[in-house]
Amino acid sequence: MISHYRQAGVNITAGEELVRRIRPLVRQTDRQEVLSELGGFGGFFRVPIERFQDPVLVSSTDGVGTKLKLAFALDRHDTVGIDLVAMCVNDILVSGAEPLFFLDYLAVGQLVVSQAEAIIQGIVEGCRQAGCTLLGGETAEMPTFYHAGEYDLAGFAVGIVERSQLVTGQAIRPGHILIGLASSGLHSNGYALARKVLFEQTRLPMTRYLAEVGGVLGEILLTPTRIYVKSVLALLRDYSLSGLAHITGGGLTGNIPRILPATCRAIIDRSAWKIPPLFSLLQRLGRIPDEEMYRVFNMGVGMVLVVPPEQVDAVIDRARSLQESAFQIGWIETRVSDQAPLAYTN
Repeated sequence: MISHYRQAGVNITAGEELVRRIRPLVRQTDRQEVLSELGGFGGFFRVPIERFQDPVLVSSTDGVGTKLKLAFALDRHDTVGIDLVAMCVNDILVSGAEPLFFLDYLAVGQLVVSQAEAIIQGIVEGCRQAGCTLLGGETAEMPTFYHAGEYDLAGFAVGIVERSQLVTGQAIRPGHILIGLASSGLHSNGYALARKVLFEQTRLPMTRYLAEVGGVLGEILLTPTRIYVKSVLALLRDYSLSGLAHITGGGLTGNIPRILPATCRAIIDRSAWKIPPLFSLLQRLGRIPDEEMYRVFNMGVGMVLVVPPEQVDAVIDRARSLQESAFQIGWIETRVSDQAPLAYTN
């Protein structure tokens, strides 16, 4: 007999089946500090205080944004979970924090178990790349709230860092150098504009192969956000990074100033790296001015490191040995009161 709740649009049996399917996946992310099983009212995680003298917990929450619309259109759901983890763990990474655990929130109009399982598979992969555990989550089935086949995602990450090793940007000084770590694509920002240019104005099919970008357009756009955790934590162990910026919404223009002392100004040399073809395509088709491109998109730079000049070559070499594409993109100079905190050259 079909229950009244099922007739109202909520399938409890499907939720139970999803938990059964994802339990072994989630266990793949377990760290030794995990003390609970999936399915409880809360997740238990023992803080590894023996490794620290004065530990500080760092938290972040984020989502994937309208990149999800591409996943809906292509019926491809195994990558957006990686994006979700990346957006959260990269944010706490810029403080020097090691991600400990992650929580997810999945809201759907109607729970399709196979779809939700694919999403969780992506979240698990993201947690594995970041070295954190998927400690728990919530799947909310809300009939009539979302269109059929659509959903929204939110993530929550908690990390830890020694208080004396917090990276705040206050150690940045004039003469320090900006190093960029390459992005894997648009990451998870600027998709409202990208979708408008490519699919509304230009009417390109998502399934079209574009030689200019070297792949099928939809697949290129769904490329997951790069997770920088393991490589940047390795760099932090060996070098004095005075600042870190995750290049998300706001681009280079909006994110680098967030870490600068009031007396410092960043100068970005736009000729210092090759802009990936996807960004050039968007700019050409959308007739978007440079100023807006650098304020909306990451332009091929997903993470920025600020380092003393004597460490630049060593940091770049080490980053490349960690499979990061690293390159010098600018420098820090003294800022006077009427100057903007960031300027471009070339």
